[in-house]
Amino acid sequence: MTTIVSIQSAVAYGHVGNSAAVFPLQRLGVEVWPVYTVNFSNHTGYGAWRGPLIPADDVREVITGMEEREAFGEVDAVLSGYQGGTQIGDVILDAVARVKAANPSAIYACDPVMGNAKSGCFVHPDIPILLREKVVPAADLITPNQFELGFLTGTEPESLESTLAAVDAARAMGPSTVLVTSVLRPDRPEGTIEMLAVHGDEAWIVQTPQLPMKANGSGDVTAALFTAHLLESGRPDEALAKTVSSVYALLKRTLESGRRELQLVQSQEEIAHPACEFTPTRAR
Repeated sequence: MTTIVSIQSAVAYGHVGNSAAVFPLQRLGVEVWPVYTVNFSNHTGYGAWRGPLIPADDVREVITGMEEREAFGEVDAVLSGYQGGTQIGDVILDAVARVKAANPSAIYACDPVMGNAKSGCFVHPDIPILLREKVVPAADLITPNQFELGFLTGTEPESLESTLAAVDAARAMGPSTVLVTSVLRPDRPEGTIEMLAVHGDEAWIVQTPQLPMKANGSGDVTAALFTAHLLESGRPDEALAKTVSSVYALLKRTLESGRRELQLVQSQEEIAHPACEFTPTRAR
């Protein structure tokens, strides 16, 4: 059984961070040990929220307590997402080092959350620099969107060729695997969006209809599912097909519901048994 330590935010209402990642992973049969970096009433996209940002030392204490149970040898991956404070990066990197000391085959999967092309950066100004200089170089797998990939590499990826070049630049920083979650190249068919996975010497891309919506937490679900599927199969094309099929079904159901929050529980069958209706093709 795959075991993942997921160090992310948590919300009581809605689905972002660990509140978006844990349940889908569990529906796949993955053992998940969540560590919370914030405990908010709801995600910050509403403009108002309540609850604490958990101090980095308290997060470290939780991780140390897990280590004291001699549990880290069972861990296959550490997964991280939105970093609410500037000090949490060091805590995550320390946890990764401890896990890898106990299990050298474990990986670190990092979703380098910074922003998107429409909104720009929506994190503390120090976070992108921390991610680029310290966190991403320690990762084995990263899952940026196209905007975040551009910041990490100092490029402006648009075409497939420039996006692949940016992925190569990101991999030169440290990660062996890159999933670009939102590829919007100018020459794509109207009304479509793509996802690109590069792993080893393979590059795969898959295209879906672009749904007219913005769903907070969808990136968190995507990073979690791709990490789990890649750990299980080792095949980027299979992991991409399953991830995209589940996420598209989730977003479609959410759009049809008219609700703002991801319809995660309602989509659990599509998460557990993805239809794989979208077939990746070789990107190079």
